[in-house]
Amino acid sequence: MTPAMTRRPPHRTAGFTLVEAIIAMVITGILAGIVTVFISKPIQGYLDSVRRAELTDQADLALRRITRDARLALPNSLRVNTVGGVTYVEFIMTSAGGRYRVEDDGSTGGDFLSYTTVADTTFDVLGPVPASPAIAAGDFIVIYNLGPGNAPADAYTAPAPGGNRATVQGIAGNVITLTANPFAAQTPPLPSPDARFQVVPGTVRAVTYACPVTGTPANNLTRQWNYGFNVAQATPPAGGTTAILAGGATCTIEYAANASGRNGLLLVNLTLTQVDAATGIGESVNLSQQIRIDNAP
Repeated sequence: MTPAMTRRPPHRTAGFTLVEAIIAMVITGILAGIVTVFISKPIQGYLDSVRRAELTDQADLALRRITRDARLALPNSLRVNTVGGVTYVEFIMTSAGGRYRVEDDGSTGGDFLSYTTVADTTFDVLGPVPASPAIAAGDFIVIYNLGPGNAPADAYTAPAPGGNRATVQGIAGNVITLTANPFAAQTPPLPSPDARFQVVPGTVRAVTYACPVTGTPANNLTRQWNYGFNVAQATPPAGGTTAILAGGATCTIEYAANASGRNGLLLVNLTLTQVDAATGIGESVNLSQQIRIDNAP
């Protein structure tokens, strides 16, 4: 008999059995679910904060634009009206101003602005002539604006006969030439007590901001300009150029002049809402701005 032979264990192929593979997948799925629970909230929070930051930037930029424009409003030209669930803020925007030469300012010579001779269409600007931006042909000169209901001292009304808004024909040095002199046709004459004038750009003229009182993310805050001058506030005005400042906007807007009428306060409460198309999650931000309006003509 041959020597005893050592018995070798049966050969086993390395690897996983089906049961082991299934167990591994189940454990992996459980771990992935646990990780997802802990990770999803921070990620969602980050995405929410990004949306809020973007909305805040949009709202801040829109309010800054409204504030900048409103502070350039021609005295006593700002008016607010709510029609059809939309609030409209309108004003005539100025770009510069100065003083004109008159006979009782101590001048012994020069070209005075006439309040008696319609044919006299030129006058001197006292001191530096506005240069940034410069007065140009097509701009308007407005003097002593008292606002709607105070014709002839209402720049929204027709300039002739006897209005307080004249069109610039040209300027040479410190002499401004008008296409016509409506100031000399005023009844009664209403010169500025301080001989002041304001310049209204011919490419801007009146400006309207429109914002829904309530609404959906489809609503927009818009700015419309260069449509002309309307005696009665148009809601909305026709023509001109319109730009969207912010989407998903709703506003609460209030305006009141103080007892003296020389100043006013415009309150704008702006809410912007954005809804994520994929998740349906909405974010909103609310910013408010108080704007002091100078109404001293």
